[in-house]
Amino acid sequence: MRYLLAVQNDESVPLPTGADWDASLSRVEAVNEEMRAEGVWVFAGGLRSSESSTVVRVQNGTTTMTDGPFAETKEQLGGFWVIEVADLDAALAWAEKCAAACWGPIEVRPFDELSQD
Repeated sequence: MRYLLAVQNDESVPLPTGADWDASLSRVEAVNEEMRAEGVWVFAGGLRSSESSTVVRVQNGTTTMTDGPFAETKEQLGGFWVIEVADLDAALAWAEKCAAACWGPIEVRPFDELSQD
């Protein structure tokens, strides 16, 4: 089953810099390599800040586009992994490793049956 492991960033807290940033990238890459080696890796990516987003809405046949995030909240989606594992317990074990690497919360959500191969 596929799961989304979503990195939740508090955008009011500055990102690490210098050696701290390099260490963070190293921890994340170590988890990425472990996922690849275990055969659970599907896809992953980091996202720019929510300020760079555009929200597109279609209502009554009219399209509007607005700058900024869809929701006004201090925590935003900062990145994600998509993994394929046997069950929720396996996904939670990977989420624990991801949370330790990112030093932040990871939301775990299963894909619905329409999204499966």
